[in-house]
Amino acid sequence: MYQLKFDQKVCASCRSADCLLKCQYMTFSGHKEAHGEMMKIMKGKDSRVLSECMTCYACEEYCTRGNHPFYLISEKREEKGMFTAPRPITNQWINMTVMQGKCLVGNVKDKALSCCYIPDLGPLGSGEIFKDVADAGVFGAEFMCPAVHTHFARMSVIKERLPIVIDNYRKLGVKEVICLHDECYGTLTSIASAYGMEVPFQPVYYLDYVLQRMKELKDKIKPLNITVAYQRSCSNRLIPDKHALVKKIFTLIGVKAPKRTYQDENALCCAEILRSISGYKLADDVQKRNIDDMLAAGAEYCVFNCPACQTSLAEKVSKRGLKPLHIIDLCKMAIGEKEREAAS
Repeated sequence: MYQLKFDQKVCASCRSADCLLKCQYMTFSGHKEAHGEMMKIMKGKDSRVLSECMTCYACEEYCTRGNHPFYLISEKREEKGMFTAPRPITNQWINMTVMQGKCLVGNVKDKALSCCYIPDLGPLGSGEIFKDVADAGVFGAEFMCPAVHTHFARMSVIKERLPIVIDNYRKLGVKEVICLHDECYGTLTSIASAYGMEVPFQPVYYLDYVLQRMKELKDKIKPLNITVAYQRSCSNRLIPDKHALVKKIFTLIGVKAPKRTYQDENALCCAEILRSISGYKLADDVQKRNIDDMLAAGAEYCVFNCPACQTSLAEKVSKRGLKPLHIIDLCKMAIGEKEREAAS
């Protein structure tokens, strides 16, 4: 079984303890307390963090030394049998994502377009932007990133399934896998690396691909001149170096994203996973604060990166007067493939 590559010396010598001090769901009196709790976790002792962590992934970004505090927390929770959600919910996620040999594989050659196990990704990966890879789609549990199980402290499921997913891609003979779901990219880079899993192909983040294609389609772009609020996904915390791509795309297509409280490093997740872990009160509070903040910034659209976030928040933002739209559809709107009215 694969083991987490966690450097205890790096954690012990940390002078910031930002992984916990910056947390939006737990509070600490200062470095001494926060660092002390991480030392407890590292040594396998009981810590209140193991009970209070909301699995937002943010500490993976806050730790600038790349030592994977969230994966460690999840590992220790599983070791102690401290699961985050009721057992039926945890088991439901395990069972409904089990591989059954029913995957769909398109005309895959050197490149594959990963649709994970999310049906909504198929239509997004179409049109002029994806014309060279649209027919190379793969979909199904056999190609699904199992990162969702970190939310339920079931790292053993990830260590069992991720090597199989990687091998399924290897069997296709691909050189590149374009990940339409940023959690897939985060899994094939951050998680695979953290557990010493070799990835024999090049994972490509879809926004890197989209940005390059939009530059190639520059003559077709008509600036949108709209104001948006960007909903950053929890999984984007695993790949914080890719967050800057959003602003580059917005600039290219004439989109304004005013500063607001809950953005960038301080972003709030869509909160639906919090509903499973902590209940309705916290989830409703987080969603309300987030949407209030979008409206206070003067946003017309709520732009999503993750289809799961969009499913969770689309109806809620619509009721408050915001138009929900995936960032790929925003780009399609800029080159005339998607009508503005269709985004309402």
